Amino acid sequence: MPEIIETTVYQLGELSDAAKDNARAWYREGGFDYDWYDSVFEDFQRIAEILGICLKTRPVRLMGGGTRQEPQISFTGFWSQGDGASYQAFYAFRKNATREIRSYAPQDTRLHAIADDLLAIQRRNFCQLRADVSHRGRYSHEYCMAILVERNSPTWQDMTADAEDAVIEALRDLARWLYRQLEREFQYLCSDEAVDETIAANQYTFTETGRRFG
Repeated sequence: MPEIIETTVYQLGELSDAAKDNARAWYREGGFDYDWYDSVFEDFQRIAEILGICLKTRPVRLMGGGTRQEPQISFTGFWSQGDGASYQAFYAFRKNATREIRSYAPQDTRLHAIADDLLAIQRRNFCQLRADVSHRGRYSHEYCMAILVERNSPTWQDMTADAEDAVIEALRDLARWLYRQLEREFQYLCSDEAVDETIAANQYTFTETGRRFG
């Protein structure tokens, strides 16, 4: 014969500190099954465009049967030594990149430095350098980016001796920058403040010990 059992449930703010910690732990364990990184990726796409980096894309099937193009950006994180971010792209000189990146991200001196480094090496090569960035291996950090640099000279002039290393380092440094943005966003979303806001917005309820109810 069925029984009716009554259980008192609580909002997060009604729990003890220990129970709140349990409730937050529940959310952190399973609360990131969505594309929480979308805003970081969107920002990165705009930054890449400013710098002259055209991200390669891959088709992704939609629920309705169609497809959309998704930039080839990947990352793993944020606990292992091999964690990092990488991307696949084509790079070529873009006029006014140093000015535009300062306008778009005025406080980000790391991005300014990357743009300045690319401009400096391009000037030494008459702005004819270009690169093809692809992925190798099974990890996602910057050293998984295979970067082929060449000079698109109409007279077949060789690139300067420092050109390849300079372009590769700048493009990898941008991948490092991306990883730091992802890590910063993830840490914020895992903070007590952000978790509490999400739990409250979704009106989750808990038992007295902080165990998710329902």
